[in-house]
Amino acid sequence: MAGRSVNQVKNEVHEVAIFREMVRKEQRYQKLITEYAFNPFHQVHAVTGKPMSWHDNLEQEVNPTYLSMIHKVTLEPTKKYTEPQTSAQEIGWITTPLINLDRTDRRFNFPHYKTDITTYMEEAWRQKEQSTNLQ
Repeated sequence: MAGRSVNQVKNEVHEVAIFREMVRKEQRYQKLITEYAFNPFHQVHAVTGKPMSWHDNLEQEVNPTYLSMIHKVTLEPTKKYTEPQTSAQEIGWITTPLINLDRTDRRFNFPHYKTDITTYMEEAWRQKEQSTNLQ
């Protein structure tokens, strides 16, 4: 029985103490750098302007064919092509309604309207909500 090892139970206090000691050791060798400077021995390269930026390219002439090509690329597919190019474009390709809506036709138009009971219950519900919010 003397060769049997005793399992030591770790509790939360010991774990926090070990963690605190580990953090102190890490902070001892860390150095926080807050001031930055350019290396004088390293050559700095100039960064070119952005190609689609209007304020960088005001002094240059704009090619009209290039502009028309850019405008054509930004159009939605239904204005670029006469028919869908992929099977995913077939869904929603025709966006115009099949029939014109007539709001006066009571067969297809069901507007919301209130009866005496619905207005009463709406007011009762509103008063109930206000009284529960006050408590």
